Amino acid sequence: MMSILEYSFFQNALLGSFLASIVCGIIGTYIVTRRLVFISGGITHASFGGIGIGVFAGINPILSAMAFSVLSAFGIQWMSEKGKVREDSAIAVFWTFGMSIGIICCFLTPGFMPDLPSFLFGSILAINGTDILILAILTAIVILFFTFFYHEIISVAFDSNFARSQKLPVALIEYTMMALIALTIVSTLRMVGIVLAISLLTIPQMTANIFTYNFRRMVFLSIFIGWIDCLIGLTMSYQLNVPSGASIIFSGIVVYAMLRAAKALCAKAK
Repeated sequence: MMSILEYSFFQNALLGSFLASIVCGIIGTYIVTRRLVFISGGITHASFGGIGIGVFAGINPILSAMAFSVLSAFGIQWMSEKGKVREDSAIAVFWTFGMSIGIICCFLTPGFMPDLPSFLFGSILAINGTDILILAILTAIVILFFTFFYHEIISVAFDSNFARSQKLPVALIEYTMMALIALTIVSTLRMVGIVLAISLLTIPQMTANIFTYNFRRMVFLSIFIGWIDCLIGLTMSYQLNVPSGASIIFSGIVVYAMLRAAKALCAKAK
């Protein structure tokens, strides 16, 4: 195992998983607290439209997916608030629209697209310097935003109506967070793929929630747990020669189940 650390692709995987653990730990805690898991799932699948457009237009699919996902997130937020459309219906519209656009664009693109499986199922060992740079920039933006607007974010996350009554910039926080959710999802597609991306934003938080309900503690614990899940998943992927994205998510679920069972046994013992 130590010999593989000498390879640049594995070093990129370790650095990428660490950065992803930070940004997913922060954004994922907001998602779980605000109960936005279903919306995040819709944005995840809508991002495929941006990937298809990027492939068809010959530009970086990650950048086009980011733009498409942010617009989809804003669309879901606007339709559910101002468009007099139920939230689940708005999610379904953008979910299916994005997937259909992505499929059409991929089929219209001449030649074979070798990267498509990595977007669908993830391959953290395939991430490159550009992916690392995008993750690093996003991580810095998320940390800065939460540092300067922490109390406003907490207020909106737990009770947006009360936050609105206190004259807090609820709309600004909500739309900014939707944009950051979209960007976080797309930035982790290379790691776990569209199929499993939402798991990276929820499983570490569920595991952290076993030990604490405090938002700040959940963030730090989620980052740590997410990082451990990634390391276990990468090791499993290397040893068994299986897809890294699925290995990371599988490891996270196993860790969650074991800790949940351990806590239940400790409670019975008392």
